[in-house]
Amino acid sequence: MELSKAIRERRSVRRFESKPVKKEDLTKILDAARWAPSAGNMQPLELIIVEKKEIKRQLAEAALGQAFVADVPLDIVVCANLERSSRRYGKRGSELYAIQDTAAAAQNILLMAHALGYATCWVGAFNEKIVSNIIEAPKNVRPLAIIPVGKPAEKPSPPTRRSLEEITHEDKF
Repeated sequence: MELSKAIRERRSVRRFESKPVKKEDLTKILDAARWAPSAGNMQPLELIIVEKKEIKRQLAEAALGQAFVADVPLDIVVCANLERSSRRYGKRGSELYAIQDTAAAAQNILLMAHALGYATCWVGAFNEKIVSNIIEAPKNVRPLAIIPVGKPAEKPSPPTRRSLEEITHEDKF
């Protein structure tokens, strides 16, 4: 799939078919995340693949009751290893770069999944402490997104976007 098409056609989907994600496709999706840029190549990315029904149910509950998080073949919990980024960059590394780096990886997950015919939704609304406990994250690992992945059971319309003229500024704000 051409990149500009993938960017324009990808949608946040909240209804999924029960068909499993093919193992080879999951590998491609995870590998796309691995190739995201990271500050100083510190690679703070940690990915938790959740396929067990009970754990998905717990994640959905922690995600403020967003049931679709449980009603999907798998979830990817995208985490940042704060210690890895802070080694070189201190506080700025753990409070900013690690988040930027994992956000880039999450976007790669969304785009690769779409290119392979899967749907996703970037879920950021969740109780971070509860999700950390569910996935048994070490103290220095912070969950930043939950991404449900599966075949779409809906096709949302494109959302409106602000124009380039509204969002771009030359030299100064």
